[in-house]
Amino acid sequence: MGDVIPFGRKPVVKKSALCLNNHHKWAVEKQSRFDVSQGKLVTVERCERCGKTRNRLT
Repeated sequence: MGDVIPFGRKPVVKKSALCLNNHHKWAVEKQSRFDVSQGKLVTVERCERCGKTRNRLT
């Protein structure tokens, strides 16, 4: 008979219904610095509900 290997549970990540419909709650990441790319200022934003990130040119 073989050894029994216990399997751990994966953490359940509950996504908001708003984020699933692309209505994110964007907030500017203050820890990350602003980068200059091709002469434009780049801002990094993260959704407060699901954690998705995006870059915006300002």
